[in-house]
Amino acid sequence: MIEIKKLLNTLYITEEDAYLSLDGENIVIKMSDEQVFRMPFANLESVFCFSYLGCSPALMGKLCECGIALNFISPQGRFLGRLQGTTRGNVLLRTAQIKLFSGEEDAINQKTLGLIRNTVAAKLANSCAVLKRSLRDYPEIDNDGSVSACIRRLGESAEAVFGYNDKLEILGAEGSAAKAYFDVFDRMLVKQREDFRMAYRTKRPPLDRINALLSYLYTIYTCDFAAALESVGLDSYVGYYHELRPGRSSLACDLVEEARFIIERLVLTIINLRQIKAEDFETQVSGAVMLTKEGKKKVLTLWQEKKRSVIVHPYLKQKIPLGLLPFVQSSLLAKFIRGEIDEYPSFLLK
Repeated sequence: MIEIKKLLNTLYITEEDAYLSLDGENIVIKMSDEQVFRMPFANLESVFCFSYLGCSPALMGKLCECGIALNFISPQGRFLGRLQGTTRGNVLLRTAQIKLFSGEEDAINQKTLGLIRNTVAAKLANSCAVLKRSLRDYPEIDNDGSVSACIRRLGESAEAVFGYNDKLEILGAEGSAAKAYFDVFDRMLVKQREDFRMAYRTKRPPLDRINALLSYLYTIYTCDFAAALESVGLDSYVGYYHELRPGRSSLACDLVEEARFIIERLVLTIINLRQIKAEDFETQVSGAVMLTKEGKKKVLTLWQEKKRSVIVHPYLKQKIPLGLLPFVQSSLLAKFIRGEIDEYPSFLLK
């Protein structure tokens, strides 16, 4: 049984000239040496700092002591680093994690290969569900049959990965299916189509407004997963699917794959409801498209509201706030690594 913890607040610092400091049991935000905000640690779960001025050493020490993750992200949305306190759990869990995921490309054990298959299949199935829901609500988006064709392709690819015995084969199938999905992604937009178009997925840098939204929220969600993994005693940098790379939380990147659709549905919703508009973006000299300061505030507010929505977890059969999904999936993965459950239950959209 997984103990469901309380969903607390996430603090986002979007002002580039903000400075964070400590005052007793409170985090204090100052601008131009004047206090503009304070919050008690008891109400705080994590901090995302988009500020260049940063935090006082005393505050960073207190955040570590309280187990509150501090994430540093550039104003453009690029992940810079994370500060977290003492690792929870025991060393045996991490030892088992490293042993399980340490196989070479040509010698991945069957348990890890099954985990990779499930992750990719869940990602593709969830992408397929996003398209099906949009097609049900707006049948006109499939006038030329391209959306239906993509749905079939995603479904076939999700089934096909279970027949692959090589990680590179699975990676190739995933990449091809993901390209097909993003080729029709903006078909699901029924409002503001002149202002929001997407030819293909671009990451570093994002070259259109849809990609800017996706990249910004993907970065934040990956940090949420990284913090959740560390909180249950796993090493967020030692993954089973994404290539290990210095500075990258590969395991967080692995787990976020099956939950990407949450970000994608949010992006579609806020555009279709006109909650975000063209004036909330700016194009830099390099051609990169970024959210403005006000645009970031809008998106983060909408993301916080989304995290408070309640879902029924398909494996636990319990109602949980959506914001706790990274913690629940991290806990289930830890159980799988410890051998308490035979298979890791990837999150599937119902």
